[in-house]
Amino acid sequence: MSSASRFTSILKLIEGPQTLGKGPKFWSGFSVVLLAACAYPAFADSYDVGNNVYFFNWLFMAMGLSLIWGYGGALSFGQTAFFGVAGYAYGVLTINLGDAYGLTLLSLVLAVGLSALFAAILGYFLFFGRISGVFLGIVTLSVTLVLERFMAQTAGPEWAIGKARLNGFNGMGAMPSLTIPWPGGNIVLYPDVTLYYVTLALLLVCYLGLRILVNSRFGNVIVAIRENPMRAEMLGYDVRKYQLATFVIGSALAGLSGVLYTSWGNYITPASMGMTAASLPIVWVAVGGRTDLTTTIIGTLAVLMVFQSLTIYGSQYALIVMGTLLVITVLIAPRGIVIALISPFMRRKSKLEGER
Repeated sequence: MSSASRFTSILKLIEGPQTLGKGPKFWSGFSVVLLAACAYPAFADSYDVGNNVYFFNWLFMAMGLSLIWGYGGALSFGQTAFFGVAGYAYGVLTINLGDAYGLTLLSLVLAVGLSALFAAILGYFLFFGRISGVFLGIVTLSVTLVLERFMAQTAGPEWAIGKARLNGFNGMGAMPSLTIPWPGGNIVLYPDVTLYYVTLALLLVCYLGLRILVNSRFGNVIVAIRENPMRAEMLGYDVRKYQLATFVIGSALAGLSGVLYTSWGNYITPASMGMTAASLPIVWVAVGGRTDLTTTIIGTLAVLMVFQSLTIYGSQYALIVMGTLLVITVLIAPRGIVIALISPFMRRKSKLEGER
């Protein structure tokens, strides 16, 4: 296959039927947003830049849940469990190995791999045990809360892995930030402009990669399983394997969020796996529209900004608003508020194209 043919096939996957947004107008708008994001640090102070890195960190988890729930049809409350596993793994590895010679990057890969392995083990028993529907949500939430309770009681000095103290409900801190080895001196990714651009680049790669994935044969199969698993099985697809693969990929993205968050703040606590933390990704993805990656990102960013603004007046008010927002979404716009807002424009565009 020539380079031109390969590029054309990739472009077709990026603009496939399982994702919204295609054509010159969409990609022109996408380019404008990306350029604005790249230019943002030049006009913002260091606090705002670091705060936007914080927002970016959560988008990987949201995209992973969109893949598992929106495309795969499996409601999982386990995203924060994999977030916590990877975050603690990164802390333990970097405290023991240090940040020289690019070992933090190795720790990132190992931590995300550990969260994926944990997801593979858990997912095997879930999907090959034919657990689905509300029971899948109950089991994943139970696992998340068990992990949170376990980590909260690791306060004694005996709870240490090498030089890394787990510190119970106080959480683990003092782990080094991600460091990129460089000939002129290592580049430490503090919450500043460098980390902003690295995280933005990772986000772009994951977004485009997931668009290709969900529009590929694999994506078509998992959507078919979401719509009618029995029919998909009768057509010869091993539903369990596809569900497991989707679960592992989405959970690994949650693990990536955990590592980036831990590196960003140099700490991780069991509260990141609590009931409140486990429920928030559901709100983010539901509000945006779980069946599309672009609306998931837009909805997640919007809800995160609102949530952070509300916490100024008290976290209890923010949680009440988040709960109310979820109820409104379920009752009025079950496909997602962002999708509901753009649907009239999409129908109008389709009608105009049909008249032509």
